[in-house]
Amino acid sequence: MKIERVELIVVRMPLVSPFETSNTRVSELDKLLLKVYAPEGVVYAECTADARPFYSYETVGTAALILKEVLLPEILGKDLEGPAAYVKMTDRFRGHPMAKAALENALWVLSALEQGKPLAALLGGEKRSVASGVSVGIQDRAEDLVRVIGAYLEEGYRRVKIKIKPGKDLSIVQTVRKTYPSLPLMVDANGAYRLSDRALFEALDERDLMMIEQPLAPDDVVDHAKLQARIKTPLCLDESIKSPYFARVAAELGACRIINVKQGRVGGLSAAKEVHDVARANNMGVWCGGMLETGIGRAVNVALASLPNFVYPNDISASNRYWERDLVDPPFSLNADGTIDVPSGPGLGVTVDEKAVARVTLAREVIRL
Repeated sequence: MKIERVELIVVRMPLVSPFETSNTRVSELDKLLLKVYAPEGVVYAECTADARPFYSYETVGTAALILKEVLLPEILGKDLEGPAAYVKMTDRFRGHPMAKAALENALWVLSALEQGKPLAALLGGEKRSVASGVSVGIQDRAEDLVRVIGAYLEEGYRRVKIKIKPGKDLSIVQTVRKTYPSLPLMVDANGAYRLSDRALFEALDERDLMMIEQPLAPDDVVDHAKLQARIKTPLCLDESIKSPYFARVAAELGACRIINVKQGRVGGLSAAKEVHDVARANNMGVWCGGMLETGIGRAVNVALASLPNFVYPNDISASNRYWERDLVDPPFSLNADGTIDVPSGPGLGVTVDEKAVARVTLAREVIRL
């Protein structure tokens, strides 16, 4: 395997409706795509970094810079045995997991293409479809949130995640739970609270939630352990699990009982598989989180979620949840049983719509030897 050149493509994708978390509200997203040329074929990959450093310190701009000046010069034109060789070559560069992951994803897809296998099969996936949940952003009024949730339930989603933040938390959850008493429901705080807010989580503990995701700051692993010891609702860690090592730390400290696996956050599919394995060894289930990916990144997430320890519904929804027009053909759709099919074709398993990419492209740069 030898990468000959790579196009770095910045696209701007309008959302079908604004999406609000505890720290930002967006109506359109900038995305960094990689178009990778190799003898095995031409493949796309997607970087999960945002335009601004809300979720992570990485951004579209920093990821493009690191790829251009550090990662791509390391591997362009060199014979690679596959993703493992790339991980070994780039491990000496500190940080920038999302930039690293984007390029590693491309190598996984190329390897799958070369072997004539679906990406899921190459990763060790076992499922033909994965359970799909939906993430609902903060709404102006509780009544609006109830209405939005109702529409998604009619579509067939198995689980609903609602975003919360100080001032929009317990009363919102109470309204939703009163309307939908048996709904598989979870909340996500994106690190908006502190351990001193434990009274809130003790109150949420009485609302029959599947889990509470990332209630405290990413660095507060010890405080998460203290909080988990006080409540019966499982805590799920997202931003805190920066690598397989932090998955082990969380397990040994009892900081959570569930892990949200985002391959971009931990540095790629190889590391994501390790997190999956660490969690499984510690009797912790996992699910695949989303970064509002286009169909390119969504195909990677679906393949990852086909691994056996992804036992909770994933934040992998149909393409029309976020985009009027996705960048892949066919777009991802929700089955009647609330699942998303795992692509069965070789490589990524879906075709990138070049015309759709061109329509939303802001900038394009070719990197070669």
